Amino acid sequence: MGRRPDFLQGLIMDCQIFDFSCEFLVRLILNGLLIGSIYALMALGLTLIFSILGIVSFAHGVMYMIGGYVVYFILLTYGNLNPLLAILAAGIVTFIIGSIFERLFLQPMAKGKIERPVEYAILVTFGLAFFLEYTVIGIIGPFPKKAARFFDLPELEVGIVETTSATLRLADIPFPASRLTAGLIALILIIITIAFIYKTWTGRGLQAVSQDRQAAAVAGINPLNMNTLAFGLGNLLAGMSGAVLVTVFSWVPWVGTAAASKSFVIIVLGGMGSLPGALVGGLIIGVVESLGTGLFPDPNRALAYKDAYGLIIFALVLLIRPTGLFGREL
Repeated sequence: MGRRPDFLQGLIMDCQIFDFSCEFLVRLILNGLLIGSIYALMALGLTLIFSILGIVSFAHGVMYMIGGYVVYFILLTYGNLNPLLAILAAGIVTFIIGSIFERLFLQPMAKGKIERPVEYAILVTFGLAFFLEYTVIGIIGPFPKKAARFFDLPELEVGIVETTSATLRLADIPFPASRLTAGLIALILIIITIAFIYKTWTGRGLQAVSQDRQAAAVAGINPLNMNTLAFGLGNLLAGMSGAVLVTVFSWVPWVGTAAASKSFVIIVLGGMGSLPGALVGGLIIGVVESLGTGLFPDPNRALAYKDAYGLIIFALVLLIRPTGLFGREL
């Protein structure tokens, strides 16, 4: 069946900005928003931990890695299982690991039993990351793995939208089903997380502890339980971020290192402890990386500079606004 002419499709196909077609630029921006939504989901977990516990978890990247492996092996073992259940299982596993770790190693810090809590938090979370990463290397091995895409798209053709089982085309701009699925799931998880924090009593308890621990305790909120919940939820979001991306990237035990670095950049870019900042920062980094890689003059070297673009934006924001986009002056 022939494709009907469409004004919007022709506009995107025919226009030029400098030496690049609008179709190519729109494709880069939309792909950047898709991957940026997953960056935002992971950064949301890290900023939640920082806002409640006042620490930066260096184990965040390894939870991302574990989430991906959980989904890979569950789907490998149970091929007919709904992938959404596997993603949920990844979140539960990382939540349990984070909650147990917080109770055993971070709660003494909150109780005032540790003399130098900042240095202690860095060392103990880095130790957890080191232990889990090398445990996974010893058990699974260093060889890359990749899960099959979660869902096939229904085949249809409506106006400028055309889909096959593996690709969606919007005005001839292709989007792989794996990235599209990952972005949509990440967006849903972000909405659920924000609704939980701002619309439930437990979420308001987390907000109260982040603002004033002593006042929250007087009001009947247990700050220690909120610490455990926040650390568990932060790890859950990191695990689910990895769970949705295991169909997009090849998975190795050290895959979380780069993801954690991006999360650190995003939460400083958006403002330490700011949930809106984590969301906006993730989208900015995703789009900037996509544009920087796609517009680089030498395609063979473009990926080598991918991480540099986000760091340039990060440095510029710190020079102009050291507290980040949504940070508050201390």
